[in-house]
Amino acid sequence: MNKPLALIVEDEKDISVIFAKALHAAGFETEVAYSGDVAITWLSSNTPSVVVLDLHMPRVAGTDVLQHIRNEPRLADVNVIIATAYPHMAESLHEAADWIFFKPVSFSQLRDLAARFSTVISSDESGSEEEQSEKTG
Repeated sequence: MNKPLALIVEDEKDISVIFAKALHAAGFETEVAYSGDVAITWLSSNTPSVVVLDLHMPRVAGTDVLQHIRNEPRLADVNVIIATAYPHMAESLHEAADWIFFKPVSFSQLRDLAARFSTVISSDESGSEEEQSEKTG
C-alpha cells in the first residue's frame, strides 16, 4: 500500500523540515513548495491527501493557493491545514480550511492531526479496494 502524499507550502526551511518530519511520523510522503506559485504549479499535476499551508508566502499568497485548491474539482477532497503566525489572516478561512494552527506549531500537534487524517484516508482507500474487488470478483 502506498503512503498518502502531503504537500507542505512553507517558505521557512527550518519550519518545513519540522513539518516534513511530523508528517513522515504520521505515515505520509511529503513534498515541499517554498512559494505559492510553486505550490500551484505542483498541484496542477499532483493530488495530495493533505496540504499544510502557510498563508504568508512569497509571490503567490497562501490564501490564493487555498482558493485554487477549493476551486479545482480534482482537489475537492484534499485536507488543508493552515499554519500561520497571523491569526487575523486566518479568521475568514474557517470554512475553507479543515484545520487552522497558529504558529508556533509543535511537532506533536501536526503529527497527531496528520495521523488522524492518515487513518481516515487509509480507511477510505480500504473501502475503495473492497468495492473494487467486489466489482471485479
